[in-house]
Amino acid sequence: MEAFCDLQVDVNGEETFMVNKKILSSYSGRLGKLFSKSSCTTRSLKVIFNDFPGGAESFELVCRFCYNNGKIEITPLNTTHLSCAANFMEMSNSISGNDNLVEQTEKSLEEIRHWTWSELMVALRQCQNSFPVAEKSGLLERCLDSVTTRLALASEPSPSPSTSSSDYSGVRFSCDTKSTESMKNSFSRATWWFEDLLIIDVSLLEMMVGSMIKQKVELTTISKFLLFYQKSKFHTAMSHEKCKIMETVVNLLHSLEPSYAPCKSLFGILRVALGLNISKDCRNKLEIMIGSQMHQATLDNLLVPSPRGTHSLYDANLVLRLVKAFLKEGTSGVPEVQMKKVANLMDLYIAEVAPDPCLKPSKFLTLAMVLPDSARNSFDDMYHAVDMYMEVHAGLSEGEKIKMCRALNYRKLSAEARKHLSENSKFPSKIITQALNSQEFELKSLIRVSSNPSAFTSSPCSLSGNIKKDEAGEQIVLYAGDLDLSTDDVRLRAQLQGMQSRVTELEKLCRKMQTQMAKVLRSRVSSSQKSRSLPRLCS
Repeated sequence: MEAFCDLQVDVNGEETFMVNKKILSSYSGRLGKLFSKSSCTTRSLKVIFNDFPGGAESFELVCRFCYNNGKIEITPLNTTHLSCAANFMEMSNSISGNDNLVEQTEKSLEEIRHWTWSELMVALRQCQNSFPVAEKSGLLERCLDSVTTRLALASEPSPSPSTSSSDYSGVRFSCDTKSTESMKNSFSRATWWFEDLLIIDVSLLEMMVGSMIKQKVELTTISKFLLFYQKSKFHTAMSHEKCKIMETVVNLLHSLEPSYAPCKSLFGILRVALGLNISKDCRNKLEIMIGSQMHQATLDNLLVPSPRGTHSLYDANLVLRLVKAFLKEGTSGVPEVQMKKVANLMDLYIAEVAPDPCLKPSKFLTLAMVLPDSARNSFDDMYHAVDMYMEVHAGLSEGEKIKMCRALNYRKLSAEARKHLSENSKFPSKIITQALNSQEFELKSLIRVSSNPSAFTSSPCSLSGNIKKDEAGEQIVLYAGDLDLSTDDVRLRAQLQGMQSRVTELEKLCRKMQTQMAKVLRSRVSSSQKSRSLPRLCS
């Protein structure tokens, strides 16, 4: 027996086989070249393989092929192992007129389009176990393309085994696993295969997605699969594995159109990623994707806790980066509707972080001014946020308070907000004066534009002491001279309250004039239509 088993083969440390050197080398070019170079005269030799594709299971199949005169039953369940092993062992020698193992496995692979879904999953798993031989031989790519072709053609959930037939195996899939049956009940038609493809190692995920794109699988479906893959893999992955999975998924999502990944899901990934040591490039790509969909975000999405080592409650720097990503093409490149939504969202966020005693004035001001004034129709919410910030940060100096008010556009404050501002002792007197002067100038300009000379005998915009009567005969003081900023604070407050009253009266007059103008325009349009109307034709 020892004369016939003169070769020991250690396969990946899994198992040692005692085989006949002459039989195996006659089929294997690799072993033949190895022994031809060897000058060893001992009766027993030992060969150690550390990277044999498929391990001991595949080597045993090779031995059966060699000891059976180049014959073995090749099925979809062992084709991948035999193909990788044949390429590794260079089994292209034909003995006794039979096709060599490389040729036989190639013939079997030509029928891969007829394999069932379960058989493809087995082949895919075997390709992973035989990497990189499977990649070098092109077998992995062929297997992936066969899988993704099925996905692109699939238009309904996988049928049950009883309804599958070999005649339709190219398009319809045999599902003989319990996991697939459960998926049919829990996934939509387009995503029933998600759980099966969790067998894909993260190192092959990019190759899989590339094959999906080549086979024209919908990008929305690919994005959903990547999100499902990340979430599912995290349940059992180690810390260093999570970083690799996260970076791979983010990079692949970024390579697709950003809009295909839901904003809510991206924020979910972001919260997980912030707890991992992912690369800066990966984090930037994730923030860019979220920024492009900032108009779909909610306040809860933005309330991300601040990093360790910082004292503020929420991560304001993150929000600033997201908004800047939203504005990456400038304000002119953003649709107005989206800009308004982001402005409303930022108002909510600023109101939420304003009571934070650890939020620095400079950071608050940057948050308030990150969007242009044109993004907001009203600055009432911003005013209340500034008011809250000043109340919490009572130690701000006069200069710091004045600087904080740069976030406000006084012309876009409502009458209620201006009235509140005029009576707000937390705001510097200089700011209140500027706000009321700005609003008074705005109203007088509006009256000047909308007034009709025939309806008003004198201009309502004289520089001082001008008095006008409204419809009820009441006098309305439009302007009563400049404020004396040199007076003491009590008198100044009284003057400011008086100015607020005059501003309110101006608004009242402005509304009445606008109502009158609207009536005139309607009457003119009505008379014009009557003059142009044609008589009805008698039937």
